[in-house]
Amino acid sequence: MQKSASHWVKVGLGGVAGTILDVITLVTLVESGLSVALSAFLGATAGAGACFVLNKYVAFRDRSPVTLRQVAAFGLVAVGTALLMAAAMQLVAVGLGVPYLLSKLVCGAVVFALWSYPAQRQLVFRAAPAPARAPVFEPDASASLA
Repeated sequence: MQKSASHWVKVGLGGVAGTILDVITLVTLVESGLSVALSAFLGATAGAGACFVLNKYVAFRDRSPVTLRQVAAFGLVAVGTALLMAAAMQLVAVGLGVPYLLSKLVCGAVVFALWSYPAQRQLVFRAAPAPARAPVFEPDASASLA
């Protein structure tokens, strides 16, 4: 299903808000001496809470009550995202020596495109199935009542 430009703007804004919290956490923890990988994991986890609320109610317009299934699915996606970010940041920032904020930008874009958005769309905020329609009886026009 094709998504509108408005949908992508809303997804982007939710991501920006979560990323701001994520980056503030990342910078604060790295600058205080915590490892890049652990800081990236904790930052991604912190940003996930903001993303959940904004994605649920704004980007995906999900008005259903929050359920344990949805929170658990989001939690799994968020932990998966945080683990992928930690591994990617370790590889790019530590292994390749790329500055950690540039690494965050690159790794975040890749993880979002390949994991976070598809997983949220399919597992967390999937559209409810359309209600079943009752079959409509239409008499065959070729049948005559002679």
